[in-house]
This record gives sequence, structure tokens and C-alpha cells, in this order.
Amino acid sequence: MKRREIVKVLGLGAAAVGLAACTEEKAPVADCKPEAAPAPAAPEKPAPIEWKMVTTWPKNFPGLGTGANKLAELIGEMSGGRITVKVYGAKELVGALEIFDAVSRGTAELGHGASYYWKGKSTAAQFFAAVPFGLTAQEMNSWLYHGGGMELWEEVYAEFGLIPGAAGNTGVQMGGWFNREINSVEDLKGLKMRIPGLGGEVLKRAGGTPVLLPGGEIFPSLQSGAIDATEWVGPYNDLAFGLHKAAKYYYYPGWHEPGTTLETFINKEAFEKLPADLQSIVRNAIRVANQDMLADFTAKNNHALEQLVNEHNVELRKFPDEVLMQMKELSDQVVSEEAAKDPMSKKVFDSFVKFRDQAKKWHAVSEQAYLNARSL
Repeated sequence: MKRREIVKVLGLGAAAVGLAACTEEKAPVADCKPEAAPAPAAPEKPAPIEWKMVTTWPKNFPGLGTGANKLAELIGEMSGGRITVKVYGAKELVGALEIFDAVSRGTAELGHGASYYWKGKSTAAQFFAAVPFGLTAQEMNSWLYHGGGMELWEEVYAEFGLIPGAAGNTGVQMGGWFNREINSVEDLKGLKMRIPGLGGEVLKRAGGTPVLLPGGEIFPSLQSGAIDATEWVGPYNDLAFGLHKAAKYYYYPGWHEPGTTLETFINKEAFEKLPADLQSIVRNAIRVANQDMLADFTAKNNHALEQLVNEHNVELRKFPDEVLMQMKELSDQVVSEEAAKDPMSKKVFDSFVKFRDQAKKWHAVSEQAYLNARSL
């Protein structure tokens, strides 16, 4: 037989079987129809991937803690619920300064902090948070995203099994809270101040004693006299911490942190288990959170500053120009020495300086020129 005839015969045979079944059931032949094939079962929706995020911030702390919450929400929304992230504040799962190790060993998949906390693990790490008299928030983002900074950051964290990302920025910070007036660099000698990273090394060079404390320990330490001064972030955060209740003078500008980048780091093994689309979603959620935090601080800082000055009688002071000039001189020395400690630090710093120098030239005729004109 030809193929067409075989198919025809098979079709007639199948129909006959169906009619026979109808006849056996004594159903009218006119009402008898071949049984429809059952619809395929809908595929089961896979369970969401559950991640944990540990942070250096107190739970739900305005700006920083809420920035971590925002990132977790973004990952959930952008992934359509395929990834859920539970956020843990400092000490809920691990200590504030233990999150780097926790994510590195896989206790949690995400960490949210600031890279200058990890200078004991890598000197180069601190250059990705804040450099005294260094890059502003706009310049930091430009260096990271379009100046080679992010590739270097990933290289630094690779040995720890981590993938870093810029997840927020405070903008220019305040100079800090003091219980003594600062009229000269001499007034910094013997001062015990909570100040991390490269800024702390500069204070040490000026004769002070830097103290590293997580956010939750700052207020009681300042109130008890365990420290004489502290920097934290800026009015929005500092008001929330109640630092005005423990110190009299509030100094500006934050020479030590001109555009502090907050970070999220991801456990590399967990990240590489994700399909490509979810990897892209996580990376892009981090970038959205980075921009959102800077906008949040910019929107809220001045209102908080007015509350501190007008309602809480805080004495707002500008560091004398003499102090700023001497701190800049000390900063240049300290930062150069830190960069020379190992090849990776030098590699990062060389990139940082090259980008800073070209950014300064451009901003001299753009941002800085405009701000000067606006203040006339």
C-alpha cells in the first residue's frame, strides 16, 4: 500500500473502534464522538529561591538599614518572586563586623555594609568606600561603572569568594560630633574618635586615636565618654541615632568621606547557581538601590539639619580652613603610604588617582563652576 492509503485505513479503524464502544454502551450513534485526549497538566511553579542578607546596620535603621530592605524588595519584585531575600540587622544572625566572613563561607548569600570595614582582610578594599579628599558620589559611580573601578573591586573580592556591587551612597558626609571645639589640628591630639577606614588613619597621623565601632554602639560610647567624638553619616542618620543628645558641636564638611559608597557583596557560588536572567536581575537591582539611596539622603538631609539646629540647639561649626588644609596634607601622605603596602592596593589607587585627576579638571568648569556661580 501507499502511505496515504495506510493512514486512511488506520483512521477508519480507529473510528470503528470508537463506534463499537458507543454501541456496546447502547448510546445513539449520532451522539457518539471520539473521546478527547486529556489536557496536559500545567507545570508546577518552582519554589522561590530563598536568600539571606546580613547587614552591618541596626534593623530598619533609616537610610542604611532601609536601603538594605529596599534592595531585598527590588530583587523580589524584579524577579517576579523567583528570589526572596530575608534581611537581618546587625547581631540578628551574625555580628555587625562579621558579615563579610558570613557571606564568604555561605552562611548568608548577601551582605550589606561598607568596604572600609574590611581593610584588615585587604588594604585595597577601603578605596572602594571612601578616600579622604577623594571622589564625590557622582565621581565614585563614574569610576566604578565607567572607569574600571568595578573590575578592580571584583578582583579584590574574588579571593574571598565574593562578588561586590555598589548599593548606595551617602553623598558628602558631615565632619562629626565633638564635645570640644576644633580650632586647630592641635585640638585633635589625644582625641578618641569613632572613625573608620582611611579617615581613621589620618586622624592617627594628626595625633588622635581612631576607634572602630559599629553603628549600634556609637551613641552609648559617646554618651559614656568612652569616645570623645564620632563621625557617622549626616543629619538624616545622625538625628535618628540621637547623637545630638551626646555631643555639643556638629562640624562640617566631611573631608574624610566625600562620597561614601555602600556595598552589597554576593556569595559567588550562590550567584553562579542562578540562571542568567536572575543573575542580571540581581546585578541591576543593586544598581537601582545604589541610585535610590543617594536620592534619599539628598532629599532628607537638610530638613534633618534644620531640626538639629532649630529644635535641638545643636552648634553647627565649619572646620577652620587651616585645619582642612593640614588634614589634606596628612591625607595625601597617609593614602599614598596605604596604597604602597601591596601590589593590589597600588593598582587600585593608581586607577583611582587617574580618574580623580580627570574628573577634577572637568568639574572645575562644570559642577564646581556652577555651584560657585549659584552662590554669588
